[in-house]
Amino acid sequence: MKAKGLLLVLLIVVIFLGANSVFILDETEQAIITQFGKPVGDSHTDAGINLKIPFIQTVHKFEKRLLSWDGAPKEVPTKDKKFIHINTFARWKITNPLDFYKTLKTENSAHSRLDDLLDGLVRDEIVKYTMPEIVKSTNRVMVILKFDESQNNELVEHEAAGKRQEIEQLVLENAKKKLDELQMGISVVDFRFKRVKYNNDVRTKVFDRMISEQKRIAEKYRAIGQGEKQRIMGKTTQKKQEIMSSAYKESQAIKGEADAQAIKIYADAYNKSSESREFYAFMRTLEAYTVAIDSGSTMIFSTDNEFLKYLKFTK
Repeated sequence: MKAKGLLLVLLIVVIFLGANSVFILDETEQAIITQFGKPVGDSHTDAGINLKIPFIQTVHKFEKRLLSWDGAPKEVPTKDKKFIHINTFARWKITNPLDFYKTLKTENSAHSRLDDLLDGLVRDEIVKYTMPEIVKSTNRVMVILKFDESQNNELVEHEAAGKRQEIEQLVLENAKKKLDELQMGISVVDFRFKRVKYNNDVRTKVFDRMISEQKRIAEKYRAIGQGEKQRIMGKTTQKKQEIMSSAYKESQAIKGEADAQAIKIYADAYNKSSESREFYAFMRTLEAYTVAIDSGSTMIFSTDNEFLKYLKFTK
């Protein structure tokens, strides 16, 4: 019985020592081993079973996946003397657990160092660019209409290419370079602007200026439109006068041809025979009667007057 009890105790001790002699890492973990508080050996980055000295050595596991960093909103001046609120975020990872433990030890410490590093780099880059360059998120050229005082306050086009992606890339590269120099065992994988907006104190003034600028542009376009309208109406009026003049000329020509043809017909009819001439004279005299004599006129003629030759007088 004593032998069996002793064997059971030894078995428990062996199991306990064995359990404290190994540690398991999965695909999302990496670790280092410390002995009496000091790191020993190399970093363990591969998944699987690893050995350590029980009770003497301690395993410190760290995240192997990407970690997030969210910067605190900050107010930064731009190149064109405007204050904007910048909100940024980044993704980072622990690249060397041993260096990470020696310099930072915890993720909270890493976040604190990244706050100082990335915020400073963002400020250094923002002051090099104007507001339109920072606001635009692509490199597509944007045409901005502005009144240029150097050109007699004429409305001209200004091209403003977006620089936000360029700024993000510069901050990322500078952060990687700085972290490599510091050898803290971490690296920034990605950096982005989450939000860019105007300072609350100047937002109303900026909006008022934008509204005023757009109104001036609208008035400029209206003036151009009115000028174009007058030009088109002038051309239309001129074209109308040309058409009316041409039509009048053509109508007069047609009337002239008709009158000439009528006179020719009259002449031909008059010269055809004496009876025709006599009938023509008779018709023309009757037409003269209707024009010269009316009920309100009083005319005195002798009975042998040529004008009255077709009238018959009785005693």
